Amino acid sequence: MENFDVVVIGSGPGGYVAAIRCAQLGFKTAIIERYATLGGTCLNVGCIPSKALLDSSEHYYNAIHTFKEHGIVIETPQVNFPQMIARKKGVVDITCKGIDYLMNKNKITVYNGHGSFLTSNTISIKKEDGSVEEIGANKTIIATGSKPACPPFITIDKKRVITSTEALSLPELPKSMLIIGGGVIGLELGSVYARLGTQVSIVEFMDTILPTMDADLGKELSRTMKKMGVKFYTSHKVTEVAATDANVTLKATDKKGQEVSFEAEYCLVAIGRKPYTEGLGLEKIGVQVTERGQIEVNDRLETNVSGIFAIGDVVRGAMLAHKAEEEGVFVAETIAGQHPHINYNLIPGVVYTWPEVAAVGQTEAQLKEQGIPYKVGSFPMRALGRARASMDIDGLVKVLAHAETDEILGVHMIGARAADMIAEAVIAMEFRASAEDIARSSHAHPTYTEAIKEACLAATENRALHV
Repeated sequence: MENFDVVVIGSGPGGYVAAIRCAQLGFKTAIIERYATLGGTCLNVGCIPSKALLDSSEHYYNAIHTFKEHGIVIETPQVNFPQMIARKKGVVDITCKGIDYLMNKNKITVYNGHGSFLTSNTISIKKEDGSVEEIGANKTIIATGSKPACPPFITIDKKRVITSTEALSLPELPKSMLIIGGGVIGLELGSVYARLGTQVSIVEFMDTILPTMDADLGKELSRTMKKMGVKFYTSHKVTEVAATDANVTLKATDKKGQEVSFEAEYCLVAIGRKPYTEGLGLEKIGVQVTERGQIEVNDRLETNVSGIFAIGDVVRGAMLAHKAEEEGVFVAETIAGQHPHINYNLIPGVVYTWPEVAAVGQTEAQLKEQGIPYKVGSFPMRALGRARASMDIDGLVKVLAHAETDEILGVHMIGARAADMIAEAVIAMEFRASAEDIARSSHAHPTYTEAIKEACLAATENRALHV
């Protein structure tokens, strides 16, 4: 039996980053992945393939709707859906091979198979051919991620009633699609298919889409997606989903308590994800798990069993790839005796629709609930020369700053390249910048990031210059 200083179970962003950092710190490291390719949900059936389809569909949408305005005249474009799916697969394959390269470069031993604990220091790996191998681990990092959640009364047949995994590789372009859930996954995949011509209807239990983000972002995104033909049914509680060979019927009750019915070719269940810990043998070694299925950890991300850590989607907090990566580095450095730190308030959230949505820090609702005095600065993207030049005028940047100290407490934005722009806010808040600090920092013109400067000016005695 081969022994390792650190064994990582799961090769998603949290797992493979943890393994790399452990190897950099001089630990003999192994990583276990139950599937044939490394990268976990994010690289294989999540972040990367969804962004590939989002970009492809956006190109098509612009060819139909904006090229003529730009002075580009082409024949009416058509969707080659199989090619679009094939390109997505190619992006995934290349990205996953990149993880193989990183494992080899850092001399990390890779095991393919299902890992489970025999003891706190011994892990069994059941391989696809049925054979079993055991390895020893001085420390173990659990990074097995999450899987799509589904209400108990809905049956996922993976044909007509699907999850995000199947939605990324449909055999045909649907004429119509119902989506249960107005969160990140539902909105991103809804955008993909709406742009390609699918009639998309989103059914959401809450009274707004993106209910966990600042209310202004959900309102603005709803407005822009409606222009693509997306229909929203908020305050609707789904009660039944029934599939046939050709379509799906969904029943729900609206906010008045009346039953309504919808029909489409496909129904995507996108109500969120749940920790994936089945078959790990946690009960054998006494690792504590919450009622929600999350592994309980302390501030060092260590479980109640000494030497066993957990990161990413299997523990508390946002289910985000970059949050898992930060935790992977945190645990590796903790094992090495260092004293790393993660500010969970400054983990940004992003929705890769178009316009993109991004946020970091506190929302207005949270500040009100905590009784923190604040002031607001907002700036519309349509007032930017860069936005008008690119025809990306939808959206806004909203800055929340402390009413007395001017420290930035939250930044919320929807607009072109918001996913990239949010990094400026994260850095500023990491160094506890004030709105005045950003307002007095030179921003290149013309750029989208000028909207951040202008919003900070607006938060500082209403000094915005271009509105």
